[in-house]
Amino acid sequence: MKRGAPVDDINEDDLLVKKPKKSAAGVEAVLVALDRGIAQAGVTRTARSLLRLNQRDGTDCPGCAWPESQGHRKVAEFCENGAKAVAEESTLRTVTPDFWAQHSIAELSEKTEYWLGNQGRITHPVVIRPGDTHYSQISWNDAFELIGEKIRATTPERTVFYTSGRTANESAFLYQLFARSIGTNNLPDCSNMCHESSGSALNPTIGIGKGTVSLEDIHEAELIFVIGQNPGTNHPRMLSALAECKDRGGKIVAVNPLPEAGLFNFKDPQTPKGVVGGGTNLADEFLQIKVGADLALFQALGHLLLEEEERVPGSVVDHEFIAANTDGIDAYRAARKTIDWDETEAATGLSRLQIAKVAQMMVESKATIICWALGLTQQPHSVNTLKEIINLLLLQGNFGKPGAGACPVRGHSNVQGDRTMGVWEKPHEWMLDALDKEFGITSPREHGFDSVDTVEAFENDNVDVFVSMGGNFALAASDTEALGNALQRVGLTVHVSTKPNRSHVVHGLTSLILPTLGRTDTDDKHPSGRQVLSVEDSMSVVRSTQGRLSPVSDHLLAEPVIIARMAIATLGEDHPVDWKAMAEDYDVIRDHIARVLPGFADFNARLRTKNGFVLPNPPRDSRSFATDIGLARFTVSPLEYLTPPPGHLILQTMRSHDQYNTTFYGLDDRYRGISGGRRVILINKDDAADMGFADRDLVDVISTFQGQERRADKFRLVFYPTPRGCAAAYFPEANNLVHRELVARESNTPGYKAMAVRFIPAVEDDAPQMS
Repeated sequence: MKRGAPVDDINEDDLLVKKPKKSAAGVEAVLVALDRGIAQAGVTRTARSLLRLNQRDGTDCPGCAWPESQGHRKVAEFCENGAKAVAEESTLRTVTPDFWAQHSIAELSEKTEYWLGNQGRITHPVVIRPGDTHYSQISWNDAFELIGEKIRATTPERTVFYTSGRTANESAFLYQLFARSIGTNNLPDCSNMCHESSGSALNPTIGIGKGTVSLEDIHEAELIFVIGQNPGTNHPRMLSALAECKDRGGKIVAVNPLPEAGLFNFKDPQTPKGVVGGGTNLADEFLQIKVGADLALFQALGHLLLEEEERVPGSVVDHEFIAANTDGIDAYRAARKTIDWDETEAATGLSRLQIAKVAQMMVESKATIICWALGLTQQPHSVNTLKEIINLLLLQGNFGKPGAGACPVRGHSNVQGDRTMGVWEKPHEWMLDALDKEFGITSPREHGFDSVDTVEAFENDNVDVFVSMGGNFALAASDTEALGNALQRVGLTVHVSTKPNRSHVVHGLTSLILPTLGRTDTDDKHPSGRQVLSVEDSMSVVRSTQGRLSPVSDHLLAEPVIIARMAIATLGEDHPVDWKAMAEDYDVIRDHIARVLPGFADFNARLRTKNGFVLPNPPRDSRSFATDIGLARFTVSPLEYLTPPPGHLILQTMRSHDQYNTTFYGLDDRYRGISGGRRVILINKDDAADMGFADRDLVDVISTFQGQERRADKFRLVFYPTPRGCAAAYFPEANNLVHRELVARESNTPGYKAMAVRFIPAVEDDAPQMS
C-alpha cells in the first residue's frame, strides 16, 4: 500500500551521523528500492515499471545515462537509485488544483525541495499572475495563448529556452527547432553545468565531444581509472561493469577526494557472491587527491611514462599511432621533461611513491580507459585538466582498440542526446544550414545564452520569457539567492514539469506550470496510436523508450505535444514547419531528424531493431580525428591547482545517496553514514581544530571570490576523512556560495568544486536560510 506525502519537512536537528560504509549495493539496496517504490506507487505499479525498466521494449531509466548491455540482460536491469527515480515518477501521490489553493507561494517558499518534490505528480496546468498569492487552474488553450502572446510581445534575444537532461530526443529536437524558428539560440541546458568542460576539451583534441568507448570496452579493459566520480551513488550500474572488468583480470585505480564506498567493494544483489559473500573488491589503488589537483597528477603521470620510455625505448609510447594520427608530441614531451616533485606532492596531497605505483600500472597496461565525472569538470582549469587526460591516452595509443579510450560518464538520462539533437547555445553552422533546408526557416547565427549567461541576463533584466523543459533552474544554477531575486522580475516563466520544485516558487511576474507525461507513462492519445520516444546513452547508443503505466491524470500532455502547441500559438498555423503532424506522430519527427543529423539515416527502422543503434564515433571506429587539422592534438598546459586563501578551505559540492540532482528521494546518505539532515559540511578534523571548531558545531559558511562574498547559513560541521584543506557540502544547498563568475575557462561551467570558504559560529536558535 502506498503511503501519503510527508507532512513534516526536514528538521536539521534530526541529523544522525554513523561510520561510513565500506561496500555498496547488496541486499539492503534491493530492500530500500522496493520500499521507496511501494511507498510512492503501490505494489502493482512498482512491479510493472521495474520489470520493464531498461529492457529492450521497455522504459529507459529516467535516472542516469549508463548504457545497457547489447547482449543478455538480467531480469532486474536497474539499480537502487534508478528504482527511486521510477518511484518518484510513477507515484500515485497527486498535486491537484486543490493543493495550489491550499498552499500560498509564501507558505511554499518556506518548504524544502524534499517536501515539495514528495507531494506528487502535478495533474492540471496552473497559472499565477501579478498580485496573486496562489497558483490556480488554467485551461491548456488559455495557457498556450498566453505563451504565444508573451513571446510575440518581446524580441527573440529576450526569450530563453532551458532544457533538462531527461528530455527525450524527439522533444529536444522540436524544442530547439521552436527556439530557432522564433529567432534565438538562447538554449541553455543542464550540460552547461556538468560536462560542458568535457566537450570543450574533447572537441579540439580528438574531434568529438563524446566518449570513445562502449560498455564492452569497460569489460575488456586492462586498466580503468575512475576519477572525480562516485559511481555507487550516481551511476550504480557502472559497478557491475567494473566488477566484470575485475573478473576478467582488469585493474582499477580510483582517484577522488572522498573515500566513497562504491569505489571499493560492490555487492551485486543478483549474484550469490553479492548476497552471502564478500562482494567484489574494485579499486586496486585509491589516490585520495585534494580537490582540484588532478591536473598536477596527470602531468606527473605523463612525466613518469615518458621517463620510463626513455629508460626502456618502446615500452610505453605507441610511436606508430602518434606518428600517423597526432600533432604536438614534441612540445608535450618537452613540457613533461621535468617536474617539481615537492610542488606536485603539496598540490595533490599524494606521495611520489603513490603516483609512481599508478604510473607503473599504466606502463603495464595495453588497454586503458579513463573515466571521469563532475569532480573534474567544475573548476577554473577543468578544460586543461581534461586535455591532460587526452594526452595520457594518446601517448599509449588508447583510441580505436578494444578496452581503451576516454569515458566521460554523463549524468542525466538523455543529457547527451539533447546536445546531439541541437540543444546548444553555440550551434554548428552545418546544423543550422540543414535545419533551414529541411524546414524552410532562417535560423539565427548569433550564439545565445548558456546557463551562466542566463543567470547574468536575469540579473541584468534582459529576459522577458523563460521556458523550462523540465529541470529546476532556480535551484540548480549558481548564485541562487541573486538568481531567485532576479527571476521574480521576469515577465513570464513557463515550467514543463512533472512535480513541484523550487523554480515554481521563485517564479516570474506571471508563471505557468504545464504538467507533462513522464518517461514511465503511456503516451497513446494520438491519431496514430501509442508513441515511442528515443534516448542516447553515455556511449552513443540510441534506443527506444516507451512508458507502460496509466498516467495519474487525464490532463497531462506529452512534451512533443506541448512544444508543438506552444509553437503554433506563437508562430501561427501557416508557419512552414508542420508542428501538428509531428505532435500527432513522432515517426514524422524522426524522419526529419534522419535528414538533418548525421548518423540518423533510417532512424525509424533502426530504432525498432533489437538494440537500437550506435552513432558514428571516428576515434573509436576508425582511429580518425575530425579536428580542424584532421589529427588528434597533444596539448601543453601550465601547472594549476586550487589554493585556498589563509583561513579558508576548498569546498566541493556533492550529491547524497538519496538524491538525483535537485530531486531528493529521501534523507539517507547511508554510504557516508549521514541521515536526517542535509545542511552539513564534511571537514577534516585537523582543519576544524586549526579553525577553532569542533565536531557538530553549527556554522555559517562564507565564500570569497575576487573580493566578493556569498553566504549560506546554518550548516553542521561533520568530521570526515577528507584531504587536508578540503571540505564538502551537498548540492544544491551550497550553490548560493558559487559566485556566477566562478567558472571553468572555455566551458563557462560553474565552479561547484572550487569554492574558497571560511566559517563563522552560527546562532543556534536562528532560522536557517532556505535553499
